[in-house]
Amino acid sequence: MSLADPASVPSVAPVAEGPALASYLAQHDATTPFHEPRWCRAIEQGCGHGYHLLGATDKSGALVGYLPLTHVRSKLFGDALVSSAFAVGGGILADDAPTADALADAAWGLAHRLGVGSVELRGGAAPGADWARDDATYAGFIGDLAEDDAAQLLAIPRKQRAEVRKSLDGMLTVGSGGDREEGAAHYAVYAESVRNLGTPVFPRKLFSAVLNAFGEDADILTIYEESKPVASVLSLYHRGTVMPYWGGGTAAARSLRANERLYYELMLHARRRGCTRFDFGRSKLGTGAYAYKKNWGFEPTPLTYYARSAEGQGPRSINPLDARYRLQVAAWKKLPLRLANRIGPLIARGLG
Repeated sequence: MSLADPASVPSVAPVAEGPALASYLAQHDATTPFHEPRWCRAIEQGCGHGYHLLGATDKSGALVGYLPLTHVRSKLFGDALVSSAFAVGGGILADDAPTADALADAAWGLAHRLGVGSVELRGGAAPGADWARDDATYAGFIGDLAEDDAAQLLAIPRKQRAEVRKSLDGMLTVGSGGDREEGAAHYAVYAESVRNLGTPVFPRKLFSAVLNAFGEDADILTIYEESKPVASVLSLYHRGTVMPYWGGGTAAARSLRANERLYYELMLHARRRGCTRFDFGRSKLGTGAYAYKKNWGFEPTPLTYYARSAEGQGPRSINPLDARYRLQVAAWKKLPLRLANRIGPLIARGLG
């Protein structure tokens, strides 16, 4: 805890959605889409996890800090309060260190009252000495978009650019939008992609809920071979940045170079929407996804996460690369896709 004068420590209590919270989120430099109440609502609608919005106010009653927490419940992986659940970012928004400490203490107190053994903060202001800090697991990849299509292609490093050029010479077509048809195409591709990686797929209604909640700030872009979707991504748009969030490709995508076409087309699509930045998301250090994003010319930036667990209880382990899941991952890759899609959401909704 900070040694600040108690009189200067803000009051923390549940905060309602409304103009005051919207104004605070709009003016804070560190706000992400995952701080917004609509993200929390989408997670609740898609996976059934309730949420709590904590606000810190000064003596005048003005908001000086904020923390959304989703109560993720899972018989397999344990319960946790997470900011933000199913997200790569989130964490404490605070105007100063005492406010960050107050919100962290309030989050831990809420966990105690709910009987939850751990709290996870993905990014945001540092919560204090009682929290474990991890800045050596994940990196983010963000870069500028070029001024036109030709410049965007030339901005890609030579070897990766050659792969993109080959994809442009193929018989691939591009679709985009957020309607039911695009949603079905995206889910079919994404479900096959994660099955092939050995992980369970999220419920389809989670993607629908995010698209509905974010409206014009989210869409799907899909690459087709003839009429068959082979690569697809659901993206979020925030403050001039496009965030390809849930994406993947079928087994055929690699030979077709459909993933290369997908992300290049998304760069062009996002610029036409007025974006100037491309957030390629997070990847674990040392993985193929980490190397792939570097091949596109993106430089990694460490992401800092925080966690606190009850005495004698470790943090949740939800990382599919954890050695303890090696056999399960190998077995999942062999499941028939229809079976994986039926039982996967029952497991994956607890991985937030």
